[in-house]
Amino acid sequence: SLASTAITCFTRGLDLRKGAEDVLCPANCPLWQFYVFGDGVYASLSSVCGAAIHSGVITNTGGAVRVQTLPGQENYPAVNANGIQSQVLSRWASSFSVTAGTKSTALEAVGRSVSTARPSTGKRPKKTLDKKAGNKDCKADIAFLIDGSYNIGQRRFNLQKNFVGKVAVMLGIGTEGPHVGVVQASEHPKIEFYLKNFTATKEVLFAIKELGFRGGNSNTGKALKYTAQKFFSLENGARKGIPKIIVVFLDGWPSDDLEEAGIVAREFGVNVFIVSVAKPTTEELGMVQDIGFVDKAVCRNNGFFSYQMPTWFGTTKYVKPLVQKLCSHEQMLCSKTCYNSVNIGFLIDGSSSIGESNFRLVLEFVSNVAKAFEISDIGSKVAAVQFTYDQRTEFGFTDFVTKDKVLSAIHSIQYMSGGTATGDAITFTTRNVFGPVKDGPNKNFLIVLTDGQSYDDVRGPAAAAQKAGITVFSVGVAWAPLDDLKDMASEPRESHTFFTREFTGLEQMVPDIIRGICKDFLDSKQ
Repeated sequence: SLASTAITCFTRGLDLRKGAEDVLCPANCPLWQFYVFGDGVYASLSSVCGAAIHSGVITNTGGAVRVQTLPGQENYPAVNANGIQSQVLSRWASSFSVTAGTKSTALEAVGRSVSTARPSTGKRPKKTLDKKAGNKDCKADIAFLIDGSYNIGQRRFNLQKNFVGKVAVMLGIGTEGPHVGVVQASEHPKIEFYLKNFTATKEVLFAIKELGFRGGNSNTGKALKYTAQKFFSLENGARKGIPKIIVVFLDGWPSDDLEEAGIVAREFGVNVFIVSVAKPTTEELGMVQDIGFVDKAVCRNNGFFSYQMPTWFGTTKYVKPLVQKLCSHEQMLCSKTCYNSVNIGFLIDGSSSIGESNFRLVLEFVSNVAKAFEISDIGSKVAAVQFTYDQRTEFGFTDFVTKDKVLSAIHSIQYMSGGTATGDAITFTTRNVFGPVKDGPNKNFLIVLTDGQSYDDVRGPAAAAQKAGITVFSVGVAWAPLDDLKDMASEPRESHTFFTREFTGLEQMVPDIIRGICKDFLDSKQ
């Protein structure tokens, strides 16, 4: 069709639904508010109009643009062009390019865009009516970690409160929208209020207004670590499956180290943003113990999670771009951790050489590994298959979705006793247990436990499992031949192969297996 769609300054490539679309960009978009990733080919996270100005297709007077969807790629570069600094992004799932739209479509769109921009009834669009629910498109549980140190002082502390209040208003807090809480960092961190305390903007604004300035050193690292560990518990109002975010406000620089706190936050699945205000000047740098403090604390050092404001005065224009970042949940790269985003299948040898009491030790091992993960319908999942010459699915990935049920299912597995056909068992598990989840969001792991030589070939089936996207760890006990174990394990084989002479030695392997799964998970995300 000839008609093109009128879009806003903030419409992103991923907001458009068609493969190729004609759009009309408005005039006078504020250039500093654009988020653009890449050059020529832009990550779909980018603002469409921003990309069009960046690539020179239109100027800031707006105009018609043709948007073409492209596949994702790696390493979108940062390039400064036409007044816009694009940012680096290491990987994104889809992209787009922009070319000049045609004039005839533009004229027709002008007629339409005016009517779509202002509903003729004079009433506000329906969407804003449900005030209690809040902005449902913004899914986030946010801790504002405010600076209460002597660095900032009483006067700027009040300006900081005003700014946080404005951000809270624009977020659209509500029962089904974002929830927020506040922690004050000074000598010792203090949780001022939790996510569960208020779900209406008015109440939040009142609570922010009441905050008192504490003073003391700016021990931001200590406060960040404390917040990551204590703030987001379910009993304090954190919601399952909603991104956890800490926005750290920092006037100047921290008195302590942020690196360890950043690591802890990432382990807990928390996305850390740093808003640095009045960053250290050249003559102050000598007083800063670690100049790279921002990069060490943020979720990813890709430019998205750090935000700078020159001073606390006149900050209104910084509110909206920050809110947009906090609401783009597909960008919250730290929400997925190895603990909540994996499927772990256990393939358990039930052959007669093991014996009933050792089989219990094997189940103990399985349950100790499973225990470390956050098992739920939207989190990690566990399955178990026992094999001799035959295979028996004890339970699949979707049979039990709570940790308690999974652990009790592991304990009630009955020992089969029989021969050992490990290759067949791997093939069976790849097809029947991993098959149904292979297109799901979680990363797949198979842990093969065996105590002896297999009667069939293990190398072919293990290679097929790895080809299907399953990372294989092999755990051998007693008479399991090292060659078989290595043939089954994923690369690098040394770190995916485990062996112990005695069944009692399984217990010591648990932390190494968990660490191995987490390392593989992180490597796959880089």
